[in-house]
Amino acid sequence: MNKFLSLIVLCTLVSCNAGKDSGIPCYAWMGGPGKATDAELEKQFTELKQKGIDGLMYSGGQNPETYRHVGKIVKQAGLEFHAWIPTMVQNNNPLIDRDWYALNGLGESAFDKPAYVDYYRFVCPNREEFYQYLEKMYGAIADIPEVDGIHLDYIRFPDVILARGLWEKYGLVMDREYPQYDYCYCDKCVADFKVKTGIDIRSVEDPSQVQEWKQFRYDLITNIVNRLAEMVHSKNKQINAAVFPGPNSIALKIVRQEWDKWNIDAFFPMNYNDFYLQGTEWIGDMCKEAVTTLKNSKPVYSGLFICPDPSKKATEPDPENHGLVPEELEAAIRESMENGATGICLFTPGRMTEEDWVVFKKAIRKKYSRNENQF
Repeated sequence: MNKFLSLIVLCTLVSCNAGKDSGIPCYAWMGGPGKATDAELEKQFTELKQKGIDGLMYSGGQNPETYRHVGKIVKQAGLEFHAWIPTMVQNNNPLIDRDWYALNGLGESAFDKPAYVDYYRFVCPNREEFYQYLEKMYGAIADIPEVDGIHLDYIRFPDVILARGLWEKYGLVMDREYPQYDYCYCDKCVADFKVKTGIDIRSVEDPSQVQEWKQFRYDLITNIVNRLAEMVHSKNKQINAAVFPGPNSIALKIVRQEWDKWNIDAFFPMNYNDFYLQGTEWIGDMCKEAVTTLKNSKPVYSGLFICPDPSKKATEPDPENHGLVPEELEAAIRESMENGATGICLFTPGRMTEEDWVVFKKAIRKKYSRNENQF
């Protein structure tokens, strides 16, 4: 990042937290605007600012005009505004050729037969045509004055192994990498890998044992991120990403994210402990791993998954409707901060109950001591 952009990032953080009782920057993932009126949006964003949110990772599709319009209202409320747009997942987009979509180890296209859920239509990261599409799309949105940054999401391969808490939901036992969830085996990836290593991966009995094959795919994702980062930085804007926890313990293993090699400005690990059948202490462990692996070189914002209905969590069969209940929220924030996080990010503010907000407001105003001996 050049010196001018570094100054912008610093000034943004300072101005965003001016007058706030806590030094903890707090962000939130949210989508819209849907059918909300400008007055409704203004009220929503103003209330979030009053509750302690400093900036939004805002998902509004790929139309620059949406971000231009909503961004003005967000800025009037005094919030940072980052355009939250999926990267590798692209559904029914007429500008993206179906031949660009990734193939699994059985040769099935992610477009025709996506893994797990219908929207898991991942494009192959080894397609220059697709990179050019992404560069144009993100670049047009980064050009909008009200947009502070680009927030990448789904910047990965499909989960070759699901988080342990999701196995029962999908009726799976994912004790190893199975070919139907392992991507990408398209002709280009196979040919490029053979040129690079001399290995025909399609002839290997167990590709999961070939470390060079894993690294090849880590590098494909890293290459896209770093090229996008160079483009976004050239516009004097920030770029950051939602990533899986780790990177080494989880992100590398299940979605091929070697994100400590990404030249971006901040990381938002999705420390969704219920997905991994873990308590709030695990959130602290993930933050510690992240900041240690990054050698404290970049901000880490701990992503917290909020339970939409705490009263039903114990009986809710779908783990994706679990999450932190009010009595766990303070511990999650404390674990994050004491283990090196710069701040937190909520998924999502719409899930927060009144009791959650009471706990949240108290927690973000506390002073947390980071144990420097851990890092």
